[in-house]
Amino acid sequence: MLIGFLCGFTMFFDIIAQQDPQYSQYMFNQLAVNPGYAGSHDAICLTAVHRQQWAGIEGAPVTSLFTINAPFNLRIKEKTTNHGVGLLMMSDRFGFYQDVSVGLDYAYRFRVGQGRMGIGISGLFLNKALNATWKTPGAEWTTDISIPKEKESVMGFDMGLGVFYSGENVYLGISSTHLLEPNLSYEDPKAKYPLKRHYYATAGCLLPLSNPSWEFAPSMMAYSDGAASQFTFNVNMMYNKKVWGGMGYRLLESITAMIGFELFNGVQIGYSFDYSHTSLNKYMSAGGSHEVMVSYCFNLVKEKVVKKYKSVRFL
Repeated sequence: MLIGFLCGFTMFFDIIAQQDPQYSQYMFNQLAVNPGYAGSHDAICLTAVHRQQWAGIEGAPVTSLFTINAPFNLRIKEKTTNHGVGLLMMSDRFGFYQDVSVGLDYAYRFRVGQGRMGIGISGLFLNKALNATWKTPGAEWTTDISIPKEKESVMGFDMGLGVFYSGENVYLGISSTHLLEPNLSYEDPKAKYPLKRHYYATAGCLLPLSNPSWEFAPSMMAYSDGAASQFTFNVNMMYNKKVWGGMGYRLLESITAMIGFELFNGVQIGYSFDYSHTSLNKYMSAGGSHEVMVSYCFNLVKEKVVKKYKSVRFL
């Protein structure tokens, strides 16, 4: 049912480029697109992701992301409510642009069936800097007011909204970024960079196999901004919840291989490689994109009984 929903989500639009950075290991950094994810585990979780897209192509996107999120409770008049809070910092370089974003996330969490639902909202401060060298074919181009100066910077504010459900062995998220659709203008008001509202849907589950040491973990993400659309599907095999590896497919774009392991309790490292099968492939030094992920989850309160996380970064 989830697969049918997400596949249908992508059929309304053509598959072209998107404004937001893309990630192959999206199951580890869902806070990047869904504030409802904040506090979804009984632990403080830090995640860092670095992605070099289309390696070998000058000006190709290079993205660094850091997120931290944690749950907390509030007790008012004998009633305890559950909440989550998160922080996001991102640097995204592509072409002449350098984007830096800092966002705060909040989620109200409550029980639904055997799992918990989070309804979240985010506020994002972003800075888009331009550091370019223009080579114009004639003098008439130097007076074109629609072309920004070689060095400019503009700041803006944006918001996001999301819903995230996590159960014992399943998760489902629906979210939107760039709710305000800010129209960032450089010094000349005709030199603008409008941001379009983006929509995301994610889903995944853990399926135990006959051998209890092994688990099958399929997941997917669908994206659209009304003009561009994308669908990604991944499958991972997990061994003893400490080692995983698998493959993925980004529709009409690339095939992904990924691997990861847990160094010690709570610290995980993952790597993925996207092999592009588009016309861009012949311009890449290694035929695709590289992505490295490091995450660490821990509790501030030390429990008397050692508690083993159940694949917290997948679910």
